[in-house]
Amino acid sequence: MNIDHIKKFIENNPKEISKLYYSNRDSFLNFGKKYGLDYDDLTDIYQEAFIALRNHALNGKLDTIKSSIKTYLFGIGKFMIYDLLKDKKRTTNYEPSLHIQDDIAPVSFVNEEEELSMEQHLLKQFFNKLGKKCQEMLTLFYSRGLSIDDIIEFTDYTSSSVVRSQKSRCIKTLREMIKS
Repeated sequence: MNIDHIKKFIENNPKEISKLYYSNRDSFLNFGKKYGLDYDDLTDIYQEAFIALRNHALNGKLDTIKSSIKTYLFGIGKFMIYDLLKDKKRTTNYEPSLHIQDDIAPVSFVNEEEELSMEQHLLKQFFNKLGKKCQEMLTLFYSRGLSIDDIIEFTDYTSSSVVRSQKSRCIKTLREMIKS
């Protein structure tokens, strides 16, 4: 990540922050059009994503990021788009090779119309009882297929060891719940 951009966020110079804000805005709005959202929703999401990016800079979370500001900002915005689509209960078609995966929400393990095996029923039942952080972690890693580095880039986790530990604890908790 460009150290000069991070400094501009931290120095709180309104003119420089405004330049950073507008430097990726049009690209993001064009990127977001393919999800079928209207202009107002996309501008709101961009603003929220930019604020989150600035907060990450102020909190020192961008110091170890290796991607560009644009990539990081688009990643934040993309998750916000997915959340909005989920809230609106809308789906969108897109080319999977262009994106990491589907939305971050916990997945259902099988089609509701299909009969669940006993193991699948237990897994689904106890997965839904896990905390939100564990559900998100396991969904990101197993369902979405994100690598440890991808999870760090698109979440608030700060190191690969923290992600591995969290994933391990979540799996252990799920196993213990199923065994009891």
